[in-house]
Amino acid sequence: MPVGTSLLEAVRKAGLPIASACGASALCGRCGVRVLTGMDTGESTAETDAKRRNRVADELRLACFVEVEGDLEITAPYW
Repeated sequence: MPVGTSLLEAVRKAGLPIASACGASALCGRCGVRVLTGMDTGESTAETDAKRRNRVADELRLACFVEVEGDLEITAPYW
């Protein structure tokens, strides 16, 4: 994937399952994943606000916000 691709888009392009109900609009919070290994740049204020609105656990990242900058290993609470 090109650098800057959202993690949500990369997972979908790889043909892997990921939850999302809002079409990557940061409205649903269903794409919450745990980053196990790899580069993680930290979350933006917008992501923090979206997580708070949707009651997403602090340790999760919203895949629609995470930009792929290298190899990542992730998991999700629903897998």
